[in-house]
Amino acid sequence: MAIVTGAAGRPGLVPARLRPRDVLRVGGAGLRTRPLRVFLSAVGIAIGIAAMLSVVGISTSSRENLNRQLTALGTNLLTVGPGQSLFGEESHLPEDAIDMIGRIAPVESVSAVGNVDARVYRNDHIPSGESGGIGIRAARIDLPATVGATVASGAWLNDGTAGYPAVVLGATAADRLGVGLAGPQVQVWLGGRWFTVVGVLTPVPLAPELDSAALVGWPVAESLLGFDGYATTVYTRSREDAVPDVRAVLAATANPEAPNEVEVSRPSDALAAKQATDATLNGLLLGLGAVALLVGGVGVANTMVISVLERRAEIGLRRSLGATRGQIRLQFLAESLLLSALGGAGGVLLGIVVTGIYASTQHWPTVVPAWAMAGGVLATLLIGAVAGLYPAVRASRLSPTEALAGQ
Repeated sequence: MAIVTGAAGRPGLVPARLRPRDVLRVGGAGLRTRPLRVFLSAVGIAIGIAAMLSVVGISTSSRENLNRQLTALGTNLLTVGPGQSLFGEESHLPEDAIDMIGRIAPVESVSAVGNVDARVYRNDHIPSGESGGIGIRAARIDLPATVGATVASGAWLNDGTAGYPAVVLGATAADRLGVGLAGPQVQVWLGGRWFTVVGVLTPVPLAPELDSAALVGWPVAESLLGFDGYATTVYTRSREDAVPDVRAVLAATANPEAPNEVEVSRPSDALAAKQATDATLNGLLLGLGAVALLVGGVGVANTMVISVLERRAEIGLRRSLGATRGQIRLQFLAESLLLSALGGAGGVLLGIVVTGIYASTQHWPTVVPAWAMAGGVLATLLIGAVAGLYPAVRASRLSPTEALAGQ
């Protein structure tokens, strides 16, 4: 308090101004007197912030992993397949569709597979009526280079093996048939005859239909399995800057007589669509995190209201010593903000830890956006300000005599 001379020449008292450091010290002192209650309230806020930050962090980490995969695999892969005629009948691509697509200037590579009407089993004792959902496809020798497929065991088809009963299994197909490794002694019953498994592929992200397929050479499919020679899926790689232009002319190039009977797609778009689908779930989880944050804010408000009731004597004493209503309001509002900031900081750290643990289990890069961390802290401060406003106003309205008499 400062002593000044009033208008009538009589001395008067002017309340001292609280510096920011004093406000923090007074607000912190109020929290230190009830550590357990403060901890539980801060935990409520921390859980809400951690939930929201984890959702954002995991989603961002997943998206970054997808972007890295697409960068490694390339987004310039386009697929061409037969559609339906105007009368709803199944159509097929012309026999020279592959060669015509290969003549497009920006196209760097082109390959194809064709569906074969046959079945594959682990041995010849399995009833023919059973099917493991494994498709048989005739494949061109240059397929792996175009779709980005790699061999996990054995080798891919070559000019020699493509004309003989040899098969390369997709990752899922090999698992269903119980084939772990390729080799001269490993055979499967395919199309009513034994085929030697010369290779097993790793999963192909941009061509997942190959994972559940048994791939045989184009020549042997025509000579032994009754393959008609029509490609059912043509894969093409083009220059990155020319993908839209190539996509625009693919249908007319593959089937000039009926371009409307050709379907053109971009496999990388399917991965992006999956990511967009995951965003719906992320929105739900963010909503749950917001509810948890609201519950934490109610906990802060409850703590501050009880604090006002328990500290009526302190409030009365401070008022009798000259503290103004504004200073009392500021004290309790500072306590609320400090409590919320404590929970927010803990929530940000917890969210980063949860994101890091989950991302490491999925072999993703850990990415937590800076805006999410800053937003989490700002959200807690806003919650703290709202939650502490009523208790602060209530404390400031207590007169010294009322506060001291209430004890």
